[in-house]
Amino acid sequence: MVVTRRSIRKAFEDLVITDAVLNEIGPAINSAASIFFFGYPGNGKTSVAERITRLMGDDIFIPFAIEANGQIIKVYDPILHNATKRDDEPEGMEGIMRKGVMYDERYIRIRRPTIVVGGELLMTMLDLQYNPVGKFYEAPLQMKSNGGIFMIDDFGRQQLRPMDLLNRWIVPLEKKYDYLTTITGTKLEVPFDELLIFSTNLDPTQLADEAFLRRIKFKIEIRDPDEMQFRLIWKLVCKGKRVEYDERGIDYLIEKWYKPTNRPFRMCQPRDLLDQMTSISKYNMERVNFSPDLIDAACATYFISKETRDFGAKVRL
Repeated sequence: MVVTRRSIRKAFEDLVITDAVLNEIGPAINSAASIFFFGYPGNGKTSVAERITRLMGDDIFIPFAIEANGQIIKVYDPILHNATKRDDEPEGMEGIMRKGVMYDERYIRIRRPTIVVGGELLMTMLDLQYNPVGKFYEAPLQMKSNGGIFMIDDFGRQQLRPMDLLNRWIVPLEKKYDYLTTITGTKLEVPFDELLIFSTNLDPTQLADEAFLRRIKFKIEIRDPDEMQFRLIWKLVCKGKRVEYDERGIDYLIEKWYKPTNRPFRMCQPRDLLDQMTSISKYNMERVNFSPDLIDAACATYFISKETRDFGAKVRL
């Protein structure tokens, strides 16, 4: 599927994102190459990846399991894969017989997967996992991501060296196939047909050398919103949570909690702060509003103040 200006705006219509960033993401998807998202935390890098999946086409069929060299590899994962069914698709064997439809029950229809892993990622999770009881292998994450997106979030914060993780992808990125190893040492060649996305809030040049960054064709910065976008996000969040938006309350929030310290706007803050305000309102048995007292109470427990930083410095001393 080819991504166009029109289709990408449709897929991202529920996110506040600039045309400049969309114009970088669209060609990256069309290239079917890897993407490196970087930028400050809380600006929606994971949300962007999830919406990219919408642009990759219709549902796909995957096998429940495959056989390779006499070994069974389980592919379908009900936790990571979202099974779907068309309205005209028969249910069970009775439906198949009634409609006279030939249906290969070795396959299941799923939405294109978006598999996201973060700091918990270990190198062992990228190879076959043998189940000695069931006598079968569990497919690794990248194999379960075929046809969709495999996103390594918080890149650089895993319990392994960034370069070791990056080197793992050199062959798959260039050849579009991957090698997996069984417990007997047999090498299996499997397809690598997915969009690999790295996401980090660290400096990419400190995580990877020039040779590897060259293999990642698109490096895209997810930037902070400006004040106008920040206000628009507040409106969308309030609408989604059915809370009446108050422009004067946002004026107070920005004047009191942002401008004096030049605090940067982040995409996640309206949602997080409104959740804080809702929790406090429930505790006080009040309706959610944009009163200065409620805004101050929410911000005081959300942001790290100068006093808190000073206290932390004293504790370390």
